[in-house]
Amino acid sequence: MLGPRGILLRVPATDDADLVGREHADARAVVRQAVSVAVATGVYGISFGALSVAAGLDLWQTMALSLLMFTGGSQFAFIGVVGSGGAPVAAVATAGLLGARNALYGAVMAPLVQARGARRLAAAHVTIDESAAVANAQRDVRDARLGFWWTGVGVLVLWNAFTVVGAVVGDALGDPARWGLDAAAAAAFLGLLWPRLAGRAAQGVAAGAVVVALVLTPVAPAGVPVLAAALVAVVAGWRTPGEPTALRARARRRRSGPGPEAAR
Repeated sequence: MLGPRGILLRVPATDDADLVGREHADARAVVRQAVSVAVATGVYGISFGALSVAAGLDLWQTMALSLLMFTGGSQFAFIGVVGSGGAPVAAVATAGLLGARNALYGAVMAPLVQARGARRLAAAHVTIDESAAVANAQRDVRDARLGFWWTGVGVLVLWNAFTVVGAVVGDALGDPARWGLDAAAAAAFLGLLWPRLAGRAAQGVAAGAVVVALVLTPVAPAGVPVLAAALVAVVAGWRTPGEPTALRARARRRRSGPGPEAAR
């Protein structure tokens, strides 16, 4: 390009390279977050493996629970009932009740992940607390999907691997609480949740859910306090619908066609 005196000026390159660089940096940050959550959650599988064997299940039964059921809360509820001498039907019912929360996650994740065929089945299997939390912590649809898959698959692999470790060397480890394994997964989940509680409405919903769960825990069967706490958020969202989140808004713009944001 020629300047006012005929001097050749260098025209700056477009911002495409900068945009790609930022997207790559964002993707790396999402992967790091997903891996950290997967590691914190997966290591807790040692606790499940050890407690499962102590409850009377053998190695193969313990591995089958982690691979097929694959929802930590339900697995612990199952072996808790079995270990205390409860009937298998009661163990299955308790685990199923606690695992019902994943259906709520699935209703939120399905429009976001948009998986088809075999990927849809895989997405359903890895729709858990951690994958849903990491996905919803992102501001961009692409990053949300990336976080969902990295977290879900990462937890699946590590949870099953450490379940085997716990089942094999559980006696040598002793009480898992001594190593802090009982708090690692909860701390990672809280770290994802805390930034989402910036507004008063979110804080109020969280406080209400905590109160409901604490009141019901001593008197209700396992799983009921969790579902009741989730219903607090459902009722609050139904009575006070607000503006769509940035993630949903961008998803709508992508579906509606090209535009300034869709082009990104």
